[in-house]
Amino acid sequence: MRSLAGRVDSPRLQGLEQDRVEEFWAEVAERGTPLVEAVGDGDVWLTFLYRATDAVGGVSVFGGPAGWDAPGNQMRRLDGTDVWYLTVRVRGDLRCTYRLAVDDVDEPDLDWRERTADWFADPLNPATFVFPADEALGSDETVVSLIELPDAPKQPWIAPRTDGPRGELVQYAHRSEILDNERRIWVYTPPGYQPDDEPYPLFVFFDGDTLRGPMPVDTILDNLIADGRIPSTVGVLIDSLTQEIRDRELPCGAPFLEYLTDELLPWVREKYRITTDPARTIVAGQSHGGQAAAFAGLRRPDVFGNVISQSGSFWWRPDDDPEHEWLTRQYAESERRPVRFYLEAGLMERGLTPDHGPSILVANRHLRTILRIKGYDLQYAEYNGGHDYACWRGSLADALIALTR
Repeated sequence: MRSLAGRVDSPRLQGLEQDRVEEFWAEVAERGTPLVEAVGDGDVWLTFLYRATDAVGGVSVFGGPAGWDAPGNQMRRLDGTDVWYLTVRVRGDLRCTYRLAVDDVDEPDLDWRERTADWFADPLNPATFVFPADEALGSDETVVSLIELPDAPKQPWIAPRTDGPRGELVQYAHRSEILDNERRIWVYTPPGYQPDDEPYPLFVFFDGDTLRGPMPVDTILDNLIADGRIPSTVGVLIDSLTQEIRDRELPCGAPFLEYLTDELLPWVREKYRITTDPARTIVAGQSHGGQAAAFAGLRRPDVFGNVISQSGSFWWRPDDDPEHEWLTRQYAESERRPVRFYLEAGLMERGLTPDHGPSILVANRHLRTILRIKGYDLQYAEYNGGHDYACWRGSLADALIALTR
């Protein structure tokens, strides 16, 4: 019978014959998607699939190696069939999440939430990554599809253990006069915590509202402590409230930093036995949170002596500054601070940032270079993925281990 494949990279699709399409879909339903086919040298062909039972104008993949923009993320249809596909060549250590969209509309004035409301998890991929609903923030559950290729880095500390000791997590509401708002704060105490012990090391984590979904920080701390990889540590996890507030407060936000040092941490110290030694204090975040952590290390090294930045948004600039990478310039022009760093970025974070700024990957590489030139104690890593909690939740443990040695 006639092969249906024209110019395609997937060997499986190249060999697909016209009378075997139903059999093909039965095979896909059993094995799941995407298709993974070896290329050589550790690379694979990764093929996203969609079965269009109704007439559609187009199918798009959002996230991972497909990216976010047309035409690179658009599937093609095998002529005369209901098979839509997109094949990309990737390294075998990829980890990422993605969603699909049918007849996606990209209009400049279209609200992001409105545009993405019809995006959906791949119905043929049983592996998912869930962002739970948050009633306090008014957000609904979001389910995306997950890819973890065989050589992706192991993540041994993200799953709860049935036989291990667990710390305690307590939620508070904390009011800030500086910021004129109130937010949730979670405090983690390790197993065996005693208020009359020597002061405990401190871990401050932004975007604490991700705790119950993509970033199981309490579980990660439990497991690292149980395995003796980090000392018993108290964690303070800070809610970011709405996206609008987060975007205003975190990027190099002096008022937010003042809230941390002058309101929040003194309040925590009244309740918990935590260190005042910056060398035993870690501040951490992702994206704007990673940038906020690096800003805290620059401005208040007397409080924060260790910085974890995962995919920090170092492309950022103030509204009144025409040049991107503002924080990197501050580090370049300042004396070296007594601060240690763990920086990481994804190899797929290559897209332009707002106002035609440099990609997250390029901006992180630039800051890495500046910190090395200035003589900072720095561990830098790049992973095969994108701007993705599926990656960050594993490497957060690596960062904690690195900065507590």
